[in-house]
Amino acid sequence: MKEEEFALLPLPAQEYLNHLSYLNLSVLTIREYGSDLRLFFNYLAKTRKLCDFTDGVQPDLSELFDMERIRTIRLNETVAFLAYCRTERGCSPKTRARKVTSLKRFFSYLVQQQGLERNPCEGLQPPKAPKTLPKFLSLEEAQRLLEAVGGDFKARDRAMLMLFLNCGIRLSELTGLNLRDIHRDAEGAPYIRVHGKGDKERDVYLNAGAFQALEEYAKVRPQDRLKAADRDALFISKNYTRISNRGTEYVLEQCLLRSGLAGLGYTVHKLRHTAATLMYQNDVDVLELQQILGHENLSTTQIYTHVVNRQLKAAVDANPLGRAQ
Repeated sequence: MKEEEFALLPLPAQEYLNHLSYLNLSVLTIREYGSDLRLFFNYLAKTRKLCDFTDGVQPDLSELFDMERIRTIRLNETVAFLAYCRTERGCSPKTRARKVTSLKRFFSYLVQQQGLERNPCEGLQPPKAPKTLPKFLSLEEAQRLLEAVGGDFKARDRAMLMLFLNCGIRLSELTGLNLRDIHRDAEGAPYIRVHGKGDKERDVYLNAGAFQALEEYAKVRPQDRLKAADRDALFISKNYTRISNRGTEYVLEQCLLRSGLAGLGYTVHKLRHTAATLMYQNDVDVLELQQILGHENLSTTQIYTHVVNRQLKAAVDANPLGRAQ
């Protein structure tokens, strides 16, 4: 959701999103919640015939939904909204489940902070999303990707990919890295201090390959023409500013094209899955992996045990002596 669209939300929704920002939720999470609320109130405005949508202009929801009108929202409307998301917008079960969470948390906030009598989403059950295993690059594909790095920003791009593939950090964590986040412990081992979700910090050690890539980048990292706000940024764009999330995604897209891996569904987040899977395949304990990845719940990390188990089953199934007669 764009900043200008924020001001068009109902005022209680604006206050709620500001509250989430105060709680240090990530910018991406707040934007997703805002987009879900905008879609919900647009749906209500249309079904209640509060405005004309034929001109294609986003209505000012702040004028259409004050607290008195919000008090009239009922469970059957939230259920109908989810049905609309499935049939008209083609939203997956996972996406619809997130929208349930967005609505429930918003109305819970109104109950606690705005005197709303009851949560109209109470009893609303999210759809069950089918369990899927994370997609990741094989070791050979990861090596091909690194070999495909080139161009004027080769050192920077290789350093970014090495951090993704070796440390398993998130996109926002990488673009948020600063020069002061690179440290050495008492024994001289290098590590980076990562600022994760919910403003939580964790230290991730750098292996020899990742640290060497950072050293090579340090030799060519721009020192001049940087804006004051970006002078401490680790990764610098061609415009002499902190590299953006989209700029980083573009770097990966170009490397995927050059490596012949484009069109296979690989994204920056898949590089995180790749790092986690390769570490687990090479005997990294799942509890250690949880700490490296910054997962709040161990169950999130345990998905990588299922990935490896699936590979082991495939290896056994490949034995020609195992075929049924």
